[in-house]
Order: sequence, then C-alpha cells, then structure tokens
Amino acid sequence: MPTERTEVQVRPGVEGDLEALTALYNHYVRETAITFDTAIFTPEERRPWLLSHPEDGPYRLMVATAPDSQEILGYATSSPFRAKPAYATSVETTVYVVPDAGRRGVGTLLYKALFEALSGEDLHRAYAGIAQPNEASARLHERFGFRYVGTYREVGRKFGRYWDVAWYEKDL
Repeated sequence: MPTERTEVQVRPGVEGDLEALTALYNHYVRETAITFDTAIFTPEERRPWLLSHPEDGPYRLMVATAPDSQEILGYATSSPFRAKPAYATSVETTVYVVPDAGRRGVGTLLYKALFEALSGEDLHRAYAGIAQPNEASARLHERFGFRYVGTYREVGRKFGRYWDVAWYEKDL
C-alpha cells in the first residue's frame, strides 16, 4: 500500500480492470449505503458500465493504482446526469476508494485527473449525490468546488432503513 500520494498512478480505466473494479464496487454494495444498489454484480454484468466510459468524451473512468503492484486503489467516473437530451451538458460524478486506502489522497488524485480530462468537453455542470452521512465525501467535493444545493430526504431504502442523499453541483 502506498504511503505517499505521489506514488499513486492515475490512468483511464480499461477492460482489464473490470474484475477489480467490480470487486471494489461490490464491497460498497454489500457493506454500505454509499450506493443504493442492493445486489452484487458479476464482472460480465458490470461490463456495459465499463464500456460506457471510453477514454475520450464526457463520460470517463479514471483508475488509481499502486505503483508496484498495480493494485486498483479506487476509481472516479463522470456519467450521464439524466437520459433526456437537454441534460447532455451535465454529468454526475462519483468516486470510490478501497477501504484501506482512505485518507491517503487517492480520491483527490482521481478527481483531479477526472476534471482535467473533462476540461475540454462541452460540459456545463457536474452533480454529485452523497448518501448521508458521509462527511469525507462532502469535504472532497467541496474541495473541488462543488456546492451543496439540497437534500432528498429518505429517498433510498437499504439495510432496512431510509437514507437521505445530499446533492452538490459544480460549474465546469
């Protein structure tokens, strides 16, 4: 595990990352309310998601890896905000980091690379929904210029209870 932020490498995600990315996401599906998915995925079920994030365009997948092992430490994406055409210049962003890599700056490196990659795209706003409570995610988003715009109260039910989602937006 890296001890310094500068050791972590960030690159576009590729098909060879599918198994590790699926395992990382499944951890959050099984163990947390950070995602509202409730059933784990196989890599094949997750393949369309990966393929919907090419190396160019507004929908990106950036992956952070450890320098020696190339172990995936986390990923960040920009995805369509909504399916209707008028939303085309808006994206929803998200970041997931392996549990033992938290507080090492991996999320910061991922978002930095993601927003640099998006800087040349025809995008107007980025949005992020953060299941509550999640102070670390709120701080990360605020550091990148996201501002709080409101909360959907008890919008998702997982683990036998309801969860709020705070929404943030950022000018691009």
